[in-house]
Amino acid sequence: MSTDFQSARVVLGARLRELRTEAGLDGKGIAERLGWQRSKVSRLESGKQTPSAADLALWADAVGRPDLAGELKGRLAGLETQYRSWRRQLAGGHRARQELGIVETAATQTIRGLEVARIPGLFQTAPYARATFEANAEFRQVPRDIEESVRARIRRQGSLYESGRRFRFLVWEGALYVLTCPREVMAAQLDRLVSLIGLDTIELGIIPLGAQLRRAPTHGFWIYDQRLVIVETLGTEMWLDDEDTIQLYGRAWDWLAEAAVHGQQARRIIGRARASFDHG
Repeated sequence: MSTDFQSARVVLGARLRELRTEAGLDGKGIAERLGWQRSKVSRLESGKQTPSAADLALWADAVGRPDLAGELKGRLAGLETQYRSWRRQLAGGHRARQELGIVETAATQTIRGLEVARIPGLFQTAPYARATFEANAEFRQVPRDIEESVRARIRRQGSLYESGRRFRFLVWEGALYVLTCPREVMAAQLDRLVSLIGLDTIELGIIPLGAQLRRAPTHGFWIYDQRLVIVETLGTEMWLDDEDTIQLYGRAWDWLAEAAVHGQQARRIIGRARASFDHG
């Protein structure tokens, strides 16, 4: 977890503890007043657990300061601006997040991305995207607005053909073999990937499995101009916009780009993967 995020959560916890103390309550007392386990109070105050907005409103009432609920929720919003839980983002299904992707892409001239286990969303076919959304909806147990989400993802791809934009993507060769969809869908997806090579707005690099690397491709990320990095984890999606972090991810992208192959070499590697789905 980000040190910045954890530090901010500790500060929020300290504020909760301060309000409790001012109200003359000990940990046991506020836990009883709230109907919570004492351990939850401890985790919130020590910054080991992120409170919900409802938790903060209840806390403000419990310490006799309902007027401070807005301040506490504002502090929480500051955390969630960077760390957006998938549970909340996908509460109504996938479409809203896909629409947000359209907005961010429209506001960006150059996107640099790395994917290590899947095909970048901007390059996905509708059947591959559909399989991805279906599996994710089942895994996260969120509403299945599959077709609306697929349409939004494909609509976002219109930006690939807009003059002046740049899409510089690195894909780890292993991602070409990760089979999260039917074999024929993956085969068609790899055909689509090959068809994008040579488009003047797209720079697609494949990082070969045996390439000499200065840094391992540990996880995927997308860099939007020099203003934003988006990183997905299992539980959250991080939107990071501080200069140091953007530079760090930019350096990671540059180091991995050194090992990537393009053009005809990239076509050959994708073709080899494509053939494996014909003969497997």
